[in-house]
Amino acid sequence: MSVHKLMKRVVADGTNSEEGNIPSLEQERKDCYGILTSDPLTLFAIAFAALIHDVDHPGVSNGQLAQESPEVAEHYKNKSIAEQKSFDISWNLLMGDEFNDLRHAIFPRQADMLRFREVAVNIVLATDIFDKEMGDMRKERWKKVFGSNDSKFLIADNERMQNTRATIVLEHIIQASDVSHTMQHWHVYLKWNKRLFEEMSIAFAQGRMSSDPALFWYQGELNFFDNYVIPLAKKIGECGVFGVSSDEYLEYALSNRKEWEMKGTSIVAGMMKSLQNKPTATCA
Repeated sequence: MSVHKLMKRVVADGTNSEEGNIPSLEQERKDCYGILTSDPLTLFAIAFAALIHDVDHPGVSNGQLAQESPEVAEHYKNKSIAEQKSFDISWNLLMGDEFNDLRHAIFPRQADMLRFREVAVNIVLATDIFDKEMGDMRKERWKKVFGSNDSKFLIADNERMQNTRATIVLEHIIQASDVSHTMQHWHVYLKWNKRLFEEMSIAFAQGRMSSDPALFWYQGELNFFDNYVIPLAKKIGECGVFGVSSDEYLEYALSNRKEWEMKGTSIVAGMMKSLQNKPTATCA
């Protein structure tokens, strides 16, 4: 839903296209790096990636997966294990005979299929935010493209730079959407915060996580806001293509961070108490 919202809000001049200010196709392609309706294959690729990026996710970290299934880790070269596995499962399903007509509609030509797969793979891998090497690479690429104060207003005169900008925008759409609960209304944030806490608490009870989430959850959320969510929300604005959504995401992130700082300790206590009353939470 968040991916759909952000893609609808991509605009050419920083104003919301839903409010009636519709730019020309040429302006869309220049200012939005060619990722609007002029490229429906990419649009569907990011929607597809959003749908499948957590398929068969076991609720534990990639580090834990590597310990539990070293053969799987070796197969994926110890890189983004869960994310790569999710993509492979989903891609193999899409390649089934029952989806012949769907595949023909998505990518009628071999070249279309290869481009669709490349975009979808890159977007799914962008959700692995704990891979330091990939994270550093993305930061460096961001600095090169958006590093100067006026870079977001410049039109790239070569296809490579335009594609790089498009890639960055797409990655930020999926990354923001992957943690979009932190940038929505407080009650939405709290709902998914509790579910993640429960998931990780179950993993700890099963011996699949080294630390009890209850011991670090309050401060961990503050750190997550400060070091990832809020900087990400600011980058969404710095991309210069999301209209009012960029301000909305940042405002909610700051508001939720403030409210969590005030209420988080008691909320964690309440989540712990609620979890103790669920016998399935400690089942191996």
